[in-house]
Amino acid sequence: MAQESPTFSPLYRQIKSLILQALEAGEWRPGQAIPSEQELAVRFSVSQGTVRKAIDEMAAENLLVRKQGKGTFVASHSDPRAMFRFLRLVPDDDSIPQRESIPLECWRAKAGHEASRILAIEPGAPIMIVRRLLRFATTPVVVDEIYLPGEIFQGLTLEVLQSWRSSLYSLFESRFGLRMIRADEKIRAVAADKATAEILEVPEATPLLSVERVTYTYGDRPVEWRRGLYLTEAHYYHNELN
Repeated sequence: MAQESPTFSPLYRQIKSLILQALEAGEWRPGQAIPSEQELAVRFSVSQGTVRKAIDEMAAENLLVRKQGKGTFVASHSDPRAMFRFLRLVPDDDSIPQRESIPLECWRAKAGHEASRILAIEPGAPIMIVRRLLRFATTPVVVDEIYLPGEIFQGLTLEVLQSWRSSLYSLFESRFGLRMIRADEKIRAVAADKATAEILEVPEATPLLSVERVTYTYGDRPVEWRRGLYLTEAHYYHNELN
């Protein structure tokens, strides 16, 4: 029996790849409607069912959003349903508290060995480093240190961060044209050092959850390296596995 080539890809996956290329090129912006399945079928010379299967998979991956009676739209970090897509910390009572992001510092630096490796940039290349505190209903819960490629984030300042009133990723999307597609995380238990304990208003050596995240945009390009320290005295980390 003939075996499939290692490079074989189902037709709908090929169509998905073409749609992704169009998204990466900015043909359709976040929040904008994409052409109908019928129009895309004509464009790619395939059946409407093949296009539908590609869109279904992209919707499942939060790349596209179907809206009943309106069409299919490019997913946006400004959508309230996706605003905290990558934040998996949940209060013990499963409530949805008001979240407040408080920028603490923002400065320009040169990429060291680890940052250059993770962000796939040259050692010594410019990077932006952001430190911020996240409060849940006035309670300090997360301290983040975020490393960003300086070439992409030119113009990012503490004043810009302080004036923004939505999520950090919606700022990255609207101001810098960058959409976060997926993230890889490493989680371990640590003890709070003195500086972190002061910011989170807890005793030094309080148990914390260390969450190291690398976030990717289109083309599997790493564009953010984040190291967060989570206070879990009244919260838990929730992850849904499929």
